[in-house]
Amino acid sequence: MSAPTLRVGPVAHGGHCVARDEGRVVFVRHALPGELVRVHLTDSRPTARYWRADAVEVLEPSVDRVPTPWPEAGPGGVGGGELGHVALPAQRAWKAAVVAEQLQRIAGLDTPVAVEAAPGETDGLGWRTRIELVADGQGRAGMHRYRSHDVVALSQMPLAVPELGVAELLGRRWPAGARITAVAPVGGDRPLVLVEGEPWTATGPDRRRTARSSVRERAEVAGHAYTWRVAGSGFWQVHRGAPTALVSAVLDGVGDVDGARVLDLYSGAGLFSLPLADAVGPSGRVHAVEGDARALRDARRNLHDRPWVSVHGGDVAAVLAGGGAQEGPALPERADVVVLDPPRVGAGRDVVAGVAARGPARVVHVACDPAALARDVALFAEHGYRLSAARGLDLFPMTHHVEVVAVLER
Repeated sequence: MSAPTLRVGPVAHGGHCVARDEGRVVFVRHALPGELVRVHLTDSRPTARYWRADAVEVLEPSVDRVPTPWPEAGPGGVGGGELGHVALPAQRAWKAAVVAEQLQRIAGLDTPVAVEAAPGETDGLGWRTRIELVADGQGRAGMHRYRSHDVVALSQMPLAVPELGVAELLGRRWPAGARITAVAPVGGDRPLVLVEGEPWTATGPDRRRTARSSVRERAEVAGHAYTWRVAGSGFWQVHRGAPTALVSAVLDGVGDVDGARVLDLYSGAGLFSLPLADAVGPSGRVHAVEGDARALRDARRNLHDRPWVSVHGGDVAAVLAGGGAQEGPALPERADVVVLDPPRVGAGRDVVAGVAARGPARVVHVACDPAALARDVALFAEHGYRLSAARGLDLFPMTHHVEVVAVLER
């Protein structure tokens, strides 16, 4: 099939733009609205509701088009840098448009959301403190081709912080098929490399009993310095400025909670629980709920000197309902404020109902997917909550991902 020429339309959720080919919707990557492009169809099954394509030649470029800093993430390449061809201000406008469109289409809200740069962000490069690589059959480190199991050996990764030593990671040979995790924590700890979850040194596996498998992450928020211990293979925000940006936004969202009862759901290693503990003070109470065993161990260590924090282990929906594999005391029947940072799929109906049943005056929702956020906002509306504020944070430059901190009140 010859490469079609398409006029590109508006942006869509997922890093695509929408175009049409003889009436059929085509989701086009590596393009910009208004451009005339020649595309390579990557999914054009006759029975498909829509087709997918990569823009491989730009005949009429947008004024917002720039040379990508990472060609290996371009058409036919790896995921993780799909907006590299877009100027940074236009990337943020792109993300703002997607968030607004999802809120309007799914939740019925006309709510413009500005997307802000992360603290210290200048050129959208050198921000990733954690990267995941996989070794190909020859032991070369790389990433999967977009929507494929094929491994593309990489020669560079300009989104990584310098401390990760990407040139060395990409220049080494690893066990074929191995999953490689590299972490460069913020605040002074040495970088850490794990292969299939096991610590490695420059010469191979580190089998010492004292081998390090966790790191300390540090951030300063509103004049307070915080330190978290986090498993190297566990979840932590990847942008070097994300902890400061997100904690600041959440604290702004919860407002004055001195002496209050606060629930921190999907609390992880305690990114929000620790500063929330200081915000409520010894006369208040924070209940942190997390289902991952590694994160629970880290949270208990990170919060051990705040006895007014209770850590609950188990599925969030089950813990809210009073059942499931729960560790720690039962959750209170009432809460003043709830903070939740669910996974990409969102909180969902059961969790939203469990939150609303506790009658918080305010809910602060941290979302990494605009569609999931919109679904949750619509569910909260069924319980009388309205979206009073939403703040977008560009914690994933050069990609379509965006973080949104939303405040709901009733």
